[in-house]
Amino acid sequence: MKNIIIIGCGSHASELVDYIEYINKNSSTQQYHIKGLIDNTDAHYLHYNYNYKFIGNIDDHAIDSNVYYLLGIGNVTIRSKVLEEFRSKNAKFTGIIHPTALISSSAEIGEGTIISHNVSVGPKAKIGAFNVINSRCTIGHDTEIGDNNFLSPQVVLGGYVKIKNLNFLGTNSCVLPEIEIESNNKIMAGMTITSKVHNNETVFFRYKEKLVVKQ
Repeated sequence: MKNIIIIGCGSHASELVDYIEYINKNSSTQQYHIKGLIDNTDAHYLHYNYNYKFIGNIDDHAIDSNVYYLLGIGNVTIRSKVLEEFRSKNAKFTGIIHPTALISSSAEIGEGTIISHNVSVGPKAKIGAFNVINSRCTIGHDTEIGDNNFLSPQVVLGGYVKIKNLNFLGTNSCVLPEIEIESNNKIMAGMTITSKVHNNETVFFRYKEKLVVKQ
């Protein structure tokens, strides 16, 4: 059994709590014990009415070597900053794979990555560290995903897609086969990506026109 502290108390953290409770309920033995949650405000903690202890702030948290940390922050930039700080203090991290996910035996999944419910991960797919693959996403065969990307619900990646680091993909976005997305991009909800996305771009629709804007 893993003892866990969740970093963050917001909406993403609340979903992780649900996943852990589902896993424990449907396992013959308890897989995870949530020691508590940390955040720089207790507003979200109170909003979600967690049944677990509020331990304190993120910024002044003393690393507990007896637990694993789980990133419960959705914002890619903040996730990256907190991750860097905690890893510099030798914090141990874990990921979670929801038991309803369908993952090929030949797929690779990195440290700290979250695989949500009803996700499909195809053969020879490679998913790096600290990614969030949200509910009902489809990761095609031979796809490569770097580190610390956030895929919103129902994102579809075709086969041989390559995504680097620190990207946000909005709900119901789709990347066609063999397309590459570099780093630090925002793909807004509903977009279909048909050509390469370079670094620091935002892709969205305006008046039914597709726009690509340099950040």
